[in-house]
Amino acid sequence: MALDLFTVGDPIADTKAPMDVPIGERWSERRFRAKLVNRANRRKLTVIVVGTGLAGGSAAATLGEAGYKVKSFWYQDSPRRAHSVAAQGGINAAKNYRNDGDSVHRLFYDTVKGGDFRSRENNVHRLAEVSVNIIDQCVAQGVPFAREYGGLLDNRSFGGTQVSRTFYARGQTGQQLLYGAYQALERQMAAGTVEQFARTEMLDLIVVDGRARGIVARDLVTGEISTHFADAVVLATGGYSNVFYLSTNAKGSNATAIWRAHKRGALFANPCYTQIHPTCIPVHGEYQSKLTLMSESLRNDGRVWVPKERGDDRDPRQIPEDERDYYLERLYPSFGNLVPRDIASRQAKNVCDEGRGVGPNGLGVYLDFAEAMQRLGRPAIEAKYGNLFDMYAQITGEDPYEVPMRIYPAVHYTMGGLWVDYDLQSTIPGLFVIGEANFSDHGANRLGASALMQGLADGYFVLPNTINDYLASGPFEKVDAGHPAAVQALEEVRAQTDRLLSINGNRTTASFHRELGRLMFDLCGMERSEESLRKALDRIPEIRQEFWTNVRVPGEAGRFNQSLEHAGRVADFIELAELMCVDALHRNESCGGHFRAESQTPDGEALRDDENYAYVAAWEWTPEGVPPVLHKEALEFEYVHLAQRSYK
Repeated sequence: MALDLFTVGDPIADTKAPMDVPIGERWSERRFRAKLVNRANRRKLTVIVVGTGLAGGSAAATLGEAGYKVKSFWYQDSPRRAHSVAAQGGINAAKNYRNDGDSVHRLFYDTVKGGDFRSRENNVHRLAEVSVNIIDQCVAQGVPFAREYGGLLDNRSFGGTQVSRTFYARGQTGQQLLYGAYQALERQMAAGTVEQFARTEMLDLIVVDGRARGIVARDLVTGEISTHFADAVVLATGGYSNVFYLSTNAKGSNATAIWRAHKRGALFANPCYTQIHPTCIPVHGEYQSKLTLMSESLRNDGRVWVPKERGDDRDPRQIPEDERDYYLERLYPSFGNLVPRDIASRQAKNVCDEGRGVGPNGLGVYLDFAEAMQRLGRPAIEAKYGNLFDMYAQITGEDPYEVPMRIYPAVHYTMGGLWVDYDLQSTIPGLFVIGEANFSDHGANRLGASALMQGLADGYFVLPNTINDYLASGPFEKVDAGHPAAVQALEEVRAQTDRLLSINGNRTTASFHRELGRLMFDLCGMERSEESLRKALDRIPEIRQEFWTNVRVPGEAGRFNQSLEHAGRVADFIELAELMCVDALHRNESCGGHFRAESQTPDGEALRDDENYAYVAAWEWTPEGVPPVLHKEALEFEYVHLAQRSYK
């Protein structure tokens, strides 16, 4: 495409992974070569950790246990309110408890393939290695994983695999894992190694002499804006799904921390890689504010189908078997209902586009448990999925034990994020990024039950080993609130706050967010094209211009003001949305969750272009009016050879 929307800069590469040893030895070799900090010196060093989900909570607890001084920031009233608490289905680990052929290498292979060959092999292999340690850590903390009759930990399957490697705690796995990390974090708070900053939101990164040295944050209760300093900063603030307005994320989930870091110099990688989850409760109203996930684990026993004929609005229980289309089982006999999320979502969209969707607006498919209850009995289904069935019944008023669930794809996760090297360090020295906030492990599509795995791997095992190498060159020059860089960052945050409050226009922040989200889902959602993306890129600057001239933000800066919080986040979403569309437009191929209508196989599957796009797209921030700069990190595949994905 014409380079009218971006320019191409120098290539970028990860130089931290030791490439002179086989991939199975690289993580242990990297730990051996990294510099260490002795325990007496650790208490002289301070680390800021922003976010207390699985990645941030486990990282803060582990760094505190190691002897560092940690400052932990979160915007909720309690660390337990982090959105990791909402994860349902499970966490992957290559334990091979079922003796069904699983291994570290198979988990590595499945993850690279599931990401449609757009992830970095070194990072993915390390994730698979570390996965086996996570389960032991969590069991030691008392996480109540489901167990088989004999007392051994139970497993189930998730999409994109043919083995059972997912450990779970009913449909509340994220909650139980987060409580484990939370109790470890609370222990360090009581010990005095972790200082807590509740109801505090990061609004900028302080960079001194090219290094991340602190943050600017706002107390959400008092409105006070202040600066905080450390020898290193860790961002564990999650993804940016709420750019679409309607998503399965909590309403407060936002991109402000990573976006402000991006504007300070951290490259943003693969922003167009967003995941649409196939099993969510369909939209039911114009003014709905969020969507609800129904765990992928339900596809172990639930069968997905639609009527064979268009417009068949009979009660699903009255539609005979021979008039039903179990389309995933028909199209993908090897994996059936457990194909990866991007594939299941696109096929749901396809059958609805054909006019065979179900429900009031035709945007839904059935997830049916009748056969499973006949085979296993209702008590077994209740034991596995009872809380999910109860949640569905409370939201929809329908009993899924009696009638099939109605589901439809919804935005759920973002594979893009700040670029990091093998040490999880961004392009700003001293700024580390973990969990969903970085891009490193999932390529163009995340497999189910791998988000919890990555978050805890990064927080408990990877970051505590790699951050030592950076901190070993400290302590660094003392920085305080009087430093020019800190003063400038603080003044810029206050200036934006004052500007938002002074516009006094006629539209609410929510109306802008809703318009942006609808535009992004329609034009940069499950399917994108050059036409749709250019249309979005024409409209987004107009939304930004109107936002900054016509938004109305009531209240004051120096007090509790949720309208002000939301306005700052939406301002960042608008800028991020533009970069997402530029990235999607420049990547003229289909891969994983990035599906370009112009690039598909004859049977409608994603068609990659490995010759031209086998790279990570890492974007450099430029001021408004100046095209962003693209830096490419070439992806090389030594152990999983490039091939067209097939789940048939």
